[in-house]
Amino acid sequence: MPKTPADLFAFLDGLGIAVKTVSHPPLFTVADSQSLRGEIPGGHTKNLFLKDKKDNFFLVTVEEDATVDLKTIHQAIGAASRVSFGKPEALMDLLGVIPGAVTAFGAINDTGGKVRVVIDEPLLAHGIVNAHPLTNEATTSIAADDLLRFLNATGHEAVILKVSQ
Repeated sequence: MPKTPADLFAFLDGLGIAVKTVSHPPLFTVADSQSLRGEIPGGHTKNLFLKDKKDNFFLVTVEEDATVDLKTIHQAIGAASRVSFGKPEALMDLLGVIPGAVTAFGAINDTGGKVRVVIDEPLLAHGIVNAHPLTNEATTSIAADDLLRFLNATGHEAVILKVSQ
């Protein structure tokens, strides 16, 4: 059973990580979420759940307006082949979220460490990073360093690379 937002917040609290969460109507796309600009400061994320031909899975988190070349990203992230988007069933099985709610916070559900988390380096230049807290009905703001600390606590050492163009 995937963790809930309440489970996520309890985990963050246990790590001593302070976050701020704003509830809103469900957001499924970056375009939907841009209606909140001005209300929620910091870097806003776009998340790509990818897999290669050998069923290696990757969660790539970039700034919402970043461009990512899916034809070449496999070389940067260490995939065995070109990548495609992972199926919704794998997304739920591994990260415990549905399409439209993909988030770095999903690492809390990947207890087997099957997903390699890649953070686009420019995103971390923001002091605050905003992501869905396992649901697309809210946005959670977290300090960039605390996001990395959270990922480490879930057993995911984030790979920090420049993957956007």
